Amino acid sequence: MSLPNIRLLETPDEMKLVEELQRQVWPGSETDVVPSHVLITVVHNGGLVLGAFEEKQLIGFVFGFPGLEQTPDGPRPKHCSHQMGIHPNYRDSGIGFELKRAQWQMVRHQGLDHITWTFDPLLSRNAHLNIAKLGAVCSAYRESEYGELRDGLNAGLPSDRFQVDWWINSRRVEKRLSKRPRPTLKLTHVYRSGLELFYAPQFSDAGLMRPPEHVPPFEERLLLVEIPTNFMEIKSKDFPLARDWRFFSRELFETAFAKNYIVTDFVFDNNEGSPRGMYVLTHGESTLDEFE
Repeated sequence: MSLPNIRLLETPDEMKLVEELQRQVWPGSETDVVPSHVLITVVHNGGLVLGAFEEKQLIGFVFGFPGLEQTPDGPRPKHCSHQMGIHPNYRDSGIGFELKRAQWQMVRHQGLDHITWTFDPLLSRNAHLNIAKLGAVCSAYRESEYGELRDGLNAGLPSDRFQVDWWINSRRVEKRLSKRPRPTLKLTHVYRSGLELFYAPQFSDAGLMRPPEHVPPFEERLLLVEIPTNFMEIKSKDFPLARDWRFFSRELFETAFAKNYIVTDFVFDNNEGSPRGMYVLTHGESTLDEFE
């Protein structure tokens, strides 16, 4: 498909379109829809609401607002990107990347250099976009960040989230958003690096991936962590297994971050029709240098 038309949204009528798109992206809970009056307040006070259109149809949006983060030197301004949604018929079409690129341009124009947002670490599509394609990094795991969510995608599981850091003036990010971006990592890159999984993937009788029984020993400077690429399918078919994945990943990432590991990349490979997704965690200055 051709690139969507992306523009700033500023009027009440445009915010009503965003309201309706939220209902299509996260069905089932009207109370979790951000209302148009809040979105208007956001844009009238330094925030940004960006919409992607195909002709006159809104097919994607992203919104955020200025915030403060605490540092050893005191409060520091940043942009908090709160929500991005893509119409179900347009997922995996590159619209999310284009919306984030537009947000990157606008926030840099405002003079800020740091954007943060949260996402579910068990959603491989989001990990591939946020970590691999956009160049965000993560060292913060937030348990039940939003309490109990009631929409159709999140209901029933603790709302654990990664909070990612997007340093938008860094060489890492600029390289990924350039006209000649660094290719995202594939399994062949991992094999050439010599990096190995700390466990062999195991599957249930229904063919659904199971989490390991134990977290890794955290002795290597580079660590590869595989997650299922079909977590929402696991949730719908085997809810106890989805809970197992939530609590395993919580223990793993909280332990890793406490030991000063950082999520720096995500490997996604279709692997001849069998998709696989893996986080790369690094310690200290270790990276897959030849692919940076």
